[in-house]
Amino acid sequence: MRMLLRGAAALAAVFTVASLTSGAAAQPRADKPAGTVQISEAAQIPPGVTAGVAVYDRQTGTFTEQVDESAQFRSASVVKLLLALDFLWDRGPDYTIPPADRARLEPMLRGSDDDAANHYWSTYGGSAIIKRMIDRPSLGLRDTAPPPAEYAGFWGYTALSARDTVAIYRYILEKAPAPVRDFIMDNLRRSTRCSATDAFDQHFGIAGSFDRPWAVKQGWAGKYAKGTCGSRTASSGTPAESAAPAPRAAAAVDLTRPALHTTGTVGADDRAIVAVLTLHPVGTSYGKAYTDIGRLTRSLNVPGAKRPAGTWFGTWGEFVNVRRGPATGGDRMTQLPAGVEVLVGCQTRGEMVSVPPYTNDWWAYLPQYGGYISNIYISSPDNRLPNVPECAA
Repeated sequence: MRMLLRGAAALAAVFTVASLTSGAAAQPRADKPAGTVQISEAAQIPPGVTAGVAVYDRQTGTFTEQVDESAQFRSASVVKLLLALDFLWDRGPDYTIPPADRARLEPMLRGSDDDAANHYWSTYGGSAIIKRMIDRPSLGLRDTAPPPAEYAGFWGYTALSARDTVAIYRYILEKAPAPVRDFIMDNLRRSTRCSATDAFDQHFGIAGSFDRPWAVKQGWAGKYAKGTCGSRTASSGTPAESAAPAPRAAAAVDLTRPALHTTGTVGADDRAIVAVLTLHPVGTSYGKAYTDIGRLTRSLNVPGAKRPAGTWFGTWGEFVNVRRGPATGGDRMTQLPAGVEVLVGCQTRGEMVSVPPYTNDWWAYLPQYGGYISNIYISSPDNRLPNVPECAA
């Protein structure tokens, strides 16, 4: 079964040059006493966003960020970490992975392939996988739970918290047999920008906020528009959440609002483990959610992180092409999520672009993409972006 609903067309969203502002706090779990929501001084949660955040410094053995870290969210594709661990748990002394499974696990971990997750969920017991993981003391999961009984076939409805996500990564890095650790982490380090199933740009959050080295497993679910990532526009495939019964209003875990999660490690030797789980208002576009989780992630105290140089700007328009060079004839590398915020490293003159009544021959270089977009699609009053240097020849 498929987990991610890709709905109607994206809402247009236009953002100005990035400035982080404090927003609403995450909602605590229903079973937590009132007043126990933890807010760090650094974390800046955009208005309307509900978040669970945990950042763990493996060098000092301490948390540098905790924001409602025990709150339960539907996991979306982050649960694929548990599916992989369950399959690899007792593979024998050499942990040999059959070729057919390697062909599934690699795209599931790198590109968040849903068909592979469907295979492991249906083949190895569905919710029983989650129960096995909960029962393993070495994992130390406290907030994880299988999908509700009426959604037993939907692996993305597994409940997960930010602190349990940190526990999963700590197990992989510090307790798992070396072949298991190396296989999972090497694939997460090779995360592809475009998801394998639905052409979504999955390099938001950690991957969009910090320079390598990093390793990520992302998650998204809800009524987002079709993905546009890659050299050509791709369809989003068959939705799964739309096939599920309507969520119960009193469900313990919110199954309605669009979810966007970024998890993984940052820095040399995987110094920091980062888990940012977010929910967004119904109707939020993918570009808006992508921007909001990026702003939140960039606000965090992440030890060992290298932050890329440049200036953040908003964009406007749909299907904006990222080109290999500053010309419309250059190879198309990918397309931006509508209205997403981008990091501009430098700018250069190139082909004149016309979108009546505007014309512009300046192009912005986006270091996170390794390509260019016309400045005409950047939210700025002038053709030449302020405080952005010209690119070297």
